[in-house]
Amino acid sequence: MMLPTHVLGGMLLAAPLVRVAPELAPIGFVAGFLGGLFPDLDMYVGHRKTLHFPVYYSLFAAIALVAALAVPSAATVAAALFLLGAALHSVADMYGGGLELRPWEGNSDRAVYNHYHGAWIPPRRLVRYDGAVEDLALSVGLALPLLYLLDTPLRRVVLGTLLVAAVYTVTRRYLAELAARITPYAPATLLPYLPDRYHDDDARR
Repeated sequence: MMLPTHVLGGMLLAAPLVRVAPELAPIGFVAGFLGGLFPDLDMYVGHRKTLHFPVYYSLFAAIALVAALAVPSAATVAAALFLLGAALHSVADMYGGGLELRPWEGNSDRAVYNHYHGAWIPPRRLVRYDGAVEDLALSVGLALPLLYLLDTPLRRVVLGTLLVAAVYTVTRRYLAELAARITPYAPATLLPYLPDRYHDDDARR
């Protein structure tokens, strides 16, 4: 799934705070956003492995959530929502496409790495690939309750995220083809820093 879907999902996890602890809701929404974003910071360094932990994030999120319920504060709520957002991101990637340059072709058997078992989890492809139409629909569905619950400036963050999602959806396939065309001309010193999917045989055809 694309990053906008992940960050909106992370934000929506904080929605109950609007009712039960409105004074903590803003920091919860921000922490959820950052938690949803964090795993994809490994985009160019072992994507969906280096910072994706579907088991461990979930475990630590459960512990942090208990702590936030027992001792609600800005720190405990932020930690819980950050970890919940990161866990949701890592688990949700199991239900998207594979880790390949053109995931709509369905050739990859790698969705996200499970560090607990030391193996890749295969893609379920409920969302065919990041940036698919259904991915955008999911982003819109997650954004609608947020737009109802939030005031500015967080509402602007949601609208901006939706705009990014729409642009990415429209350009997704073009970006893959552009990467495939450009990569063969990249300097040799740069190639080791590019993801494997950018310079494998599929990317060069």
